[in-house]
Amino acid sequence: MERRRLVLDFGAMKVLVVEDELGVETAFRDFLLELGHEPVFARSAEAALGKLKTTKPDAIILDIHLPGMSGLDFLQLRPIRESGLPIVAVSGVATEAQARECLRLGAVDFVGKPALFERLRGVLDYLEPHALCRLRAEAEQRPELRRSPRVSLVIPVRVTEYNGVEWETSSMNLSQFGIKIHAASTVQAAAAAKLYFIPPDGGEPIQVISLLVRQDLDGFAFYFVKLTSNAFERLATLTAAA
Repeated sequence: MERRRLVLDFGAMKVLVVEDELGVETAFRDFLLELGHEPVFARSAEAALGKLKTTKPDAIILDIHLPGMSGLDFLQLRPIRESGLPIVAVSGVATEAQARECLRLGAVDFVGKPALFERLRGVLDYLEPHALCRLRAEAEQRPELRRSPRVSLVIPVRVTEYNGVEWETSSMNLSQFGIKIHAASTVQAAAAAKLYFIPPDGGEPIQVISLLVRQDLDGFAFYFVKLTSNAFERLATLTAAA
């Protein structure tokens, strides 16, 4: 099944990668696109400061060995420290002392080689909730949330919140963009959760990262933010046939 997130101008984290080696930059681009995130690149810390004036990333991946200003110097800049942006420091040659210094200066994690991308995958999953305020604002402006066909459907749904809390409920209606479920727990506004359910088409179960966009008296409305193309097409066929 295709792992790349369906492009709907919604749902991807914008990740600023500060990396000076072209080959590594290409690897980062392929990796982030595979996960469905939007990569933005800067070849130096100085260039990254310029990018931050024109774009609003949700996270930064920072090589600590850069020409000119180092990654450690970048972490100490007051605008960076006050921005609150989650920064993941990376390097293939950093010492243990440098890794500790990155964390002391505010990096959320330090990731070294050789398991760079394997580790980064888990770190980025952890960072996705930091993008939820932006995602919620964008979701509330999307006309397809209301216009998309909905199927009145009752199927079991398992909800796993980012804090690890897991609970079972059932759906009320379903579209290719989202699902409304019965409230069976307390969920914070703009919360993200992993939803697991089986559409009545006999296909594989769908497991999708989703964003809570509305709380009603009778249930919660979630917007899908990490849906594969295959799953989207299945849901579109289901709703069109209803």
